[in-house]
Amino acid sequence: MTVGVAACEGVQPVGEYPNRTRGDSTPYVKREFIFGESGVSVGTGDTNTPDQNTGGGIGVNGYLWRATLDTVSFMPVSSADPFGGVIITDWYAMPDVPQERFKLNVYILGRALRADGVRVAVFRQVQGGDSIGWQDASVPDDTNTRIEDAILSRARQLRFDELK
Repeated sequence: MTVGVAACEGVQPVGEYPNRTRGDSTPYVKREFIFGESGVSVGTGDTNTPDQNTGGGIGVNGYLWRATLDTVSFMPVSSADPFGGVIITDWYAMPDVPQERFKLNVYILGRALRADGVRVAVFRQVQGGDSIGWQDASVPDDTNTRIEDAILSRARQLRFDELK
C-alpha cells in the first residue's frame, strides 16, 4: 500500500476532459472564452485599447450610466442592468405632493456619449379616492426631454472632470 501511494506523489491533476471520438489523435479542443481572451473589464476601461469615449467596461456608456444613477438618486431604484443599459425606478411620491407619484424607465442605447444615447419613459399616477386607489395620469410632454437633458449634462460634467 505504501508503495502505491508513493507512486502517485508527483501526479498533477488534469482539468481537461476528452471531447473527441475514439481514434482522433487530438482528444482536447482549445476552448473559446465567452467574453474573449481578455475577459470582462469592469473598471474604467481596458488599458490595452485606445480611449473610445465609452467611459468603462460595461455594456453601455459609463458616463451616461453614472449620470443616470446620479440624476435619479432621489428615487428608489428597482432594477439596474449595466450590460443592457436599463434602469427602472420604483414609484416615488414627493413629500409636498403625496397624492401624486412618478416612476422612470431609463434606457441607455449605446456605448457612445451622444445626445441620442439615452431615452427616458416617465409614468405618473394620482390618487383618486379611498376606494379607487392610484390611477394613471398624463405626463407633460417636455418631462422626458428635461430628464434626458439633465442626464446628458451630468454625463458631460463627469467626462470633463475625468479629463482634467
